[in-house]
Amino acid sequence: MLASPGSGVRELQEELGISEEEVRSALDTLSEPVLVIPSQEGDAGLRAISPDLGMEVLLSRQQAELAEQQRRLEVSRATAAQLIAEYADLRPQTTSPGVEQLVGLDQVRERLISLTREVTAEVMTLASGAHTQAGIDAARPLDQELLDRGLSIRTVYLDSVRNSPPTMRYVEWLTAQGAQVRTLPMLPTRMIIVDRARAVIPVNSDDTAAGAVLLSGHGTLTALCALFESLWEEAQPLGRPPVPDVDGLTPQARTALTLLAEGHTDEAIAKRLAVSPRTARRIATELIERLGARSRFQAGVRAVELGWLVRRSC
Repeated sequence: MLASPGSGVRELQEELGISEEEVRSALDTLSEPVLVIPSQEGDAGLRAISPDLGMEVLLSRQQAELAEQQRRLEVSRATAAQLIAEYADLRPQTTSPGVEQLVGLDQVRERLISLTREVTAEVMTLASGAHTQAGIDAARPLDQELLDRGLSIRTVYLDSVRNSPPTMRYVEWLTAQGAQVRTLPMLPTRMIIVDRARAVIPVNSDDTAAGAVLLSGHGTLTALCALFESLWEEAQPLGRPPVPDVDGLTPQARTALTLLAEGHTDEAIAKRLAVSPRTARRIATELIERLGARSRFQAGVRAVELGWLVRRSC
């Protein structure tokens, strides 16, 4: 159509050696993204738009599709976060379908042992924080059993785990045995998903010894698996040191900047990043100085102006 403007269905059929039905089907396909449009010159029928404009149309459509995929991902994350928040408020006396209450650390560990023996394919874990030596000693035999059976283990830790020598030794042992480990600056909660069919999350992320809930509802697991996969895609392999982005910010620093701009205190930032309050204050001070700001509020404004943060609409 570009080479022979004004060609109708019959001309195109003869030129291409295909049936009228195939020509009309192809024209329908080209009309949908507006690559062919009605001609304004009499009864000329359809005409093809210029290639440069056509490419712009196609790229715009791809960008729109990517934006829609991102929107769906954010919806999945929001749904999962809401589920986590709701289950975190559950009390031991609460019962509902697809929810099993695990009261106390002993009961949680016993249930994890039974789940380890039942798993058939994979274990996905969000481990937000350094392990105690007692926790490592309890987890190592279970991990060894899974790895000996050739099962998949994927774990996302916080970036700050690099500051815990015992945890690092344990994680290095895990990777040497075949497990996959990545890190992120911040995680929403601790969580273990077994075979995409059951998930264990603590009732209180600040006190995992208080107990947990075992979730098995299909809708809940779909949302939690989507949350894990999105975090896994963003996370960096443990052996790769955090790389500053184009603004010179490490993932941890950028996350701290976001929390700073949202008005969180140093103590709250420290808690979210699993670092000491002193480290959180140092990170915040360095960010404020880099931005040339005199206050936290001004630092947030300057970060938006420089494009370090995206302005959020209400």
